[in-house]
Amino acid sequence: MIKKILIANRGEIACRVIRSAKQLGIKTVAVYSEADRQAIHVKSADEAYLLGPAPSSQSYLLGDKIIEIAKAAQADAIHPGYGFLSENADFADAVQKSDIVFIGPSGDAMRKMGAKIGAKEIAGKANVPLVPGTEGAITDVKEAQRFAEEIGFPVLVKASAGGGGKGMRIVEKSSEFTDQVERAMSEAASAFGDSAVFVEKYIGKPKHIEIQILADKHGNVLYLFERECSIQRRHQKLVEEAPSPVVNEKLRKKMGESAVMLSRACNYEGAGTVEFLLDEDGSFYFLEMNTRLQVEHPVTEYITGLDLVEWQIKIANGEPLTIRQEDLTINGHAIELRICAEDPMNNFLPATGQLDAFNLDTSEDIRLDTGFKSGDVIPVYYDSMIAKLIVHAPNRQAAIQKLTKAIDSFEVSGIPTTLPFGKFAINHEEFISGRFDTNFVKNFFSEEALMKQSEEDAQIAAQIAAIFYEREINKLKVPAEKSSVWNRRALR
Repeated sequence: MIKKILIANRGEIACRVIRSAKQLGIKTVAVYSEADRQAIHVKSADEAYLLGPAPSSQSYLLGDKIIEIAKAAQADAIHPGYGFLSENADFADAVQKSDIVFIGPSGDAMRKMGAKIGAKEIAGKANVPLVPGTEGAITDVKEAQRFAEEIGFPVLVKASAGGGGKGMRIVEKSSEFTDQVERAMSEAASAFGDSAVFVEKYIGKPKHIEIQILADKHGNVLYLFERECSIQRRHQKLVEEAPSPVVNEKLRKKMGESAVMLSRACNYEGAGTVEFLLDEDGSFYFLEMNTRLQVEHPVTEYITGLDLVEWQIKIANGEPLTIRQEDLTINGHAIELRICAEDPMNNFLPATGQLDAFNLDTSEDIRLDTGFKSGDVIPVYYDSMIAKLIVHAPNRQAAIQKLTKAIDSFEVSGIPTTLPFGKFAINHEEFISGRFDTNFVKNFFSEEALMKQSEEDAQIAAQIAAIFYEREINKLKVPAEKSSVWNRRALR
């Protein structure tokens, strides 16, 4: 039975895990770098231990040291959050070998799903739809070029290991193929230490749809519906919602069952996400599986009423799922905006410095997941995401309105954030219609468009202020026929 959990992470996800652990009566252990001494997650945990200097290579990526701290603190389990060591199969194995529970899938499942080529092979055997592509990594560029010509350009060259857009190239025509493959291999080797790349058909206007799954140690697997994650920049998500505005019940069932089949094929345990590309014609294709908790898991929590971190812990404890697939229903609509310390007016350039103000009134249907507060310093060493703003409403239109209002009332200063972009995106006609795809930022967003929206917002604010000012002035005016005796005497 898990009684104490070490969270091998920082920021909002560390705070998120601490929150669910406390609700279960489980003690928590935080770890931190020198840059995070005063962080919220450090103060929220029951215990906290210094890992090392600020760079993640000297702190949050030190798997052996994290295990040593877990042993010293007598922690029963380690929760990796997302990022850092969360999908490191060797770390998962080392945790288990140390007689500590790893709250996540096995190292074997991570290895099976971590390499994109291997994952595609497993998906193919499980009858999960695949985008036409090479069966393995490119060994002969000329042969790969002939294959690309057969399936037709454009094609996508992708790194076998890693993600986040690294080692990824769109090749528009045959004459560019060799050069783009070599560039992709070089970038993949630099980012992941593995130059392997493969080729697949490029889907021009895809929607990025993912299925949340939960799998216990007793063979039970559930799909918790889908999330729409097509609003991205540089292949990284910025706005997510559940359910998708374009997925109907029939398609939802087909995608969900495909995700379950894949999870069974790799003997998956815990919370995971199977990602698909959805084509304009309704066809969907396996993209990858994330063997961890996703950043965007709160939107699924809102529409299902389930605490995914709580279920991660219960599954790691060996408890069976007590929910059946037919018990699950979609309740309303949820949208999440990732708040990143980036300047959308300057090509989303990351920003650092002091967060002078960072305040928002939350409620049951307005949730702010963050590891920062007013006065904190945003360090240069880690991912730029500093918070997630999530809203829930009875329907999609109401959710858009609620998120817009929350963005408007968010007090933030000191550094630029993606809040203005979020407001622009969710109020754009393409988003409202549901037609948008992963090219939304490229096709519709620009600094000029954001500036125009800001100017329109300023004009509306000025008009509202003028109306209120006029009302207040009228309240202060005293009608002549009702002037006081003192006024009448003063006029004599």
